Amino acid sequence: MADDFKSASDLSGVLKQQLGEDGLRDDQASCEFMSQDIWTKGETAAFVATPKTIEEMQAAVRAAHDRGISLNPRGGGYSYTKGYTPDRDNVGILDLSQLNKVVEVNTEDMYVTVQAGVTWAELYEALRPHGVRTPFWGPLSGIGSTIGGGLSQNNAFFGAGKYGTTGESLLSISVVLADGTLVRTGTGGTKNGKPFWRYYGPDLTGLFCGDTGALGYKAEATFRLIPLPKAEETASFEFSTRAACAEAMARMMREDIACEIFGFDPNLTKVRLARASLVSDAKALTNVMKSQGSLLKGLREGAKVALAGRGFMDKVDYSLHVCVEGRSAAGVKEDIQVLRDIAADLGGKEIENSIPKIIRANPFGPMNNILGPQGERWVPIHGIVPVSEGPATWAEIEAGFEAMSDELDQHDILTGFLITSLGTTGYLIEPVFLWPEEVWPIHEHTVGEDWMKKIKRHTTNPEATAVVEKARQVVLDVFSKRGGAHFQIGRTYPYREGREEATWKLVEAIKNAVDEKGIVNPGSLGLGVE
Repeated sequence: MADDFKSASDLSGVLKQQLGEDGLRDDQASCEFMSQDIWTKGETAAFVATPKTIEEMQAAVRAAHDRGISLNPRGGGYSYTKGYTPDRDNVGILDLSQLNKVVEVNTEDMYVTVQAGVTWAELYEALRPHGVRTPFWGPLSGIGSTIGGGLSQNNAFFGAGKYGTTGESLLSISVVLADGTLVRTGTGGTKNGKPFWRYYGPDLTGLFCGDTGALGYKAEATFRLIPLPKAEETASFEFSTRAACAEAMARMMREDIACEIFGFDPNLTKVRLARASLVSDAKALTNVMKSQGSLLKGLREGAKVALAGRGFMDKVDYSLHVCVEGRSAAGVKEDIQVLRDIAADLGGKEIENSIPKIIRANPFGPMNNILGPQGERWVPIHGIVPVSEGPATWAEIEAGFEAMSDELDQHDILTGFLITSLGTTGYLIEPVFLWPEEVWPIHEHTVGEDWMKKIKRHTTNPEATAVVEKARQVVLDVFSKRGGAHFQIGRTYPYREGREEATWKLVEAIKNAVDEKGIVNPGSLGLGVE
């Protein structure tokens, strides 16, 4: 093909014909917006292609492949690790947000199939009338985070304490490869088969989980279903030291009881309460009451939350919150008592359980948490270590921040910690940073106009942002030293650098087999980087 047919501008014209005028954007504002993530701005994309069907998606991918043009897949846009931001010129964004159909809810065979652009909140609401859900059922950002993004990046939170991460609930996936070929995995790839089982021959499904979009474009996914729990119970505990809080989560994880365990340090607790409208929001309280199963219990629990307000957390040091679910009230009470005993044994004091109760009743809240309460920029970074190493890893990261305390204080940079559990083996630690810095269109779009009217605007502050970047590297170094793992690897986490040589060669061989031109999200996972 002649060189003048290998440009992104030529492809843009072809895609307009394939996708329609509303399916292709190449104006500067759209391209800049879609090339940002929560943390950074990439090279500005040449165009944004938005297919509405899988057939349109295949055609767009095939056209890009024929011209050697790279496409980076984008879902909800909540990456903070350069997961989809272009790192070179002549790259298009493949926006999958319009692939948003729930394809099949099969409560006889207990699976659900959805397109990649469906959000976790949409999936949960579609399943709830049927009395079922997926075992892992979404991240806190599920109001906008998509299924395809969750498969590419992996997720933590709802159900993860008991059922693990996104990929562990997955049965089959449909992926568009670099040349436009549609591949179905598991029994979804069996002639005349249903996508009811994952492990038939080599586990091809797993290849496309956690690949940060480097191996193919997610089109559809099938998850297994479980009945909605008949009962649930939550509890919250206060600890005077980080060490006690960290050890409590480790011990609770090993019991394999809680569907969620999560904790905050004092800084993050104060930020969350200042930023969120959890306790004062009438809708949140209404949902708490509705979720209790009876009018009397609903009124009682709603009153508890309202009376507790936010003041009960004002002097809390380290807090840990748990949720247990099961088939009977007696069963969950018995289980949660095990967790209460663990907390008490480590000096934990039980406090009002408003936080887990409201989060459970309002699982996918608005995304105003990507900015601080005073309009500060916000960015997390995280890692996962074996359960036995969680407490020491948290301590080591905090010591690293303490060594930087003068720089952090000088630039008004606040740090905080979230910890949460991934089954019985994965201890996730997520430091977060808030600092005065200008916001970008992606932040404004994500939090919404109403919230933006309420908060302060900051001017550009590159010196402070450079210190945040330095502190993020401190965290990365700790996890690298400990052989930790990461979600949403993107172009931030040192996946390539940390692989044993034979393992990395296998990853490269797989990439070459599915994308020999190296045009699927180049640079992600460290693939296609010289």
